[in-house]
Amino acid sequence: MELFTQILFYIFVFSLIIQLFYVLYFFVRLVVYKLSETTFNEPISVIVCAKNEAENITEFLPKILEQEYTDFEVVLVDDQSKDNTEYVLKELKANYQNLKIVKIEEHVKHRVGKKFALTLGIKAAKHEYLLLTDADCIPSSKNWLSKMVSNFEKKQIVLGYGAYKKEKGLLNAMIRFDGFNVALQYFSFALASLPYMGVGRNLAYKKSVFFNNKGFASHIFLPSGDDDLFIQEVATKQNIAIEIDEDSHTISETKQSWKEWIFQRRRHITTSEKYKFIFKFLLGVWPLSQLLFWLSFTILIFFESTLLVVLPLFIFRTLMFYALYLPLMKKLKSSDLLIWYPLLEILHIVIQGIFVLLNSFKKPTSW
Repeated sequence: MELFTQILFYIFVFSLIIQLFYVLYFFVRLVVYKLSETTFNEPISVIVCAKNEAENITEFLPKILEQEYTDFEVVLVDDQSKDNTEYVLKELKANYQNLKIVKIEEHVKHRVGKKFALTLGIKAAKHEYLLLTDADCIPSSKNWLSKMVSNFEKKQIVLGYGAYKKEKGLLNAMIRFDGFNVALQYFSFALASLPYMGVGRNLAYKKSVFFNNKGFASHIFLPSGDDDLFIQEVATKQNIAIEIDEDSHTISETKQSWKEWIFQRRRHITTSEKYKFIFKFLLGVWPLSQLLFWLSFTILIFFESTLLVVLPLFIFRTLMFYALYLPLMKKLKSSDLLIWYPLLEILHIVIQGIFVLLNSFKKPTSW
């Protein structure tokens, strides 16, 4: 039993050291990150892809069309919608001259996913600077567009934050906590010169970057990858910026059932097997260290011989994460989640394991 206890203790300490490294080398960069003000005012094309999104278009698209910016167009790609999207767009077109509609007819065959629609939207865009979002996203302010594109002053790619609407319930808290953690990683890694993804709900890049890379050609056979595999191909430490100002966020509705959300997340992570090794390693070690930490701690607290060391280290780790999450959750408008930490962290680890386990047996085939 003593050998077993020693092994558990070493696992506990080693997992804590790994997490300390991630916090100090990656995540603290986002804590100390300072927003910069620029005067960028070049024309912008906002690209929105929609498939059977008539209700969302009616509610959210005017918020995009009415952004406070001098010169921009909104390119809405109607991807073979079968609802009232066509009629909703005709009404909006009559009221907004900066709306351009690209319709994909029903007889056109293309792969599952939005890459084809997104490519057509980019081709139809008349401006060099592009800002991408989804039809179910609402800008957090009328300055969303100007905040996001201000980074084009010095960079070619801008990673934004796609938040989720706050509602009651554990599922909503879990979805928002998961979104916060995803953003924590891709923002921090980008600041550490290791950009590996953005979110299609809030992403900007130059049109020339897209075409110089031949668009999504290298992973066109995959339904997803337009906001992670593409970024891994084109982003460098010199050409990428992040934008976390609260006016630059987009906000999306959350899934209303655990089954829907778990399927959505399983679908999103199907591209991870195509990631470069460095990202597979870094993104795999982090949750593994969390899992090993909680498992070893849960067992070690029952052994009196290690309790006097384990408890102080656990308290240190807890305070470290509160110190990390407090300023970041304030920046990303998620500070109400802090009261549920570490419960949300434990649940998040379990659910991540479920994602991986289910996908190892069968990957989602529908989209």
